Amino acid sequence: MPLVDTHVHLNFDAFAGDLDDLAQAWREAGVVGLVHSCVEPAEFPQMQAIADRFPELYLAVGLHPLDMDKWSATTADQIRQSAMADQRVVAIGETGLDFFKADDGDIQRQAFWSQLTIAHELGLPVIVHCRDAAQATADLLRQFQQQVGAVQGVMHCWAGSPEETQWFLDLGFYISFSGIVTFKNAKTIKASAQMVPLDRLLVETDCPFLSPVPVRKQRRNQPAFVRHVATHVADLRQIEFEDLAAMTTQNARALFKLPDDSTHLPSSPRLVTTG
Repeated sequence: MPLVDTHVHLNFDAFAGDLDDLAQAWREAGVVGLVHSCVEPAEFPQMQAIADRFPELYLAVGLHPLDMDKWSATTADQIRQSAMADQRVVAIGETGLDFFKADDGDIQRQAFWSQLTIAHELGLPVIVHCRDAAQATADLLRQFQQQVGAVQGVMHCWAGSPEETQWFLDLGFYISFSGIVTFKNAKTIKASAQMVPLDRLLVETDCPFLSPVPVRKQRRNQPAFVRHVATHVADLRQIEFEDLAAMTTQNARALFKLPDDSTHLPSSPRLVTTG
């Protein structure tokens, strides 16, 4: 049964040297598509080189909220141009707000708004990172949709409560669960995974981080392990794994506009749309 891992970081040093072996493993696990998120635009050429090797890999481009030291007057244009130059780009991100370790909320909001604007202009979804900032993130997204226009996306590696989850569902967002949902004490996250409508549910690894149970002792997470996440979420919801896999794959294809055969698109300039 096919699966899509909607959030990976294969360009990180943890994967240097054995990507071919990892690709064999994810294919054997049924992973037919992967969305490679971006921490900062400077890493985008590395990501493109990996996508050249693995046709099931799709790309996002953006700036992580914990990397505001890299935000400048030209960053937004760099993100926009990268997204327009490669048709394999299926999202802007990861972007969002993170108040857990940082106290630069104003610049985070500015960068987030700018990246939402790019996503709106290009008709792309956003991959949203949100940590200790659910209310602020929901408020900003709501304000953007009211003042600028529609934007769709996914709350990635979601760890919020059912109440917080509903805020983003009401905004039209998908909710993606990572290996955290498999952890024994993640009761709130498990409750959120049970209440998300099936047509808004996604799964991911966020590899190389957050290895799921039962491979938690393997410090390096990998795309093949998304099968464990999907299995656990299916068990939580008391549905068959095959049904969960089929639905999350359908959802990933709908959100990111992935082709059903999971072959990757030719590189060509992206047409800019507004409205």
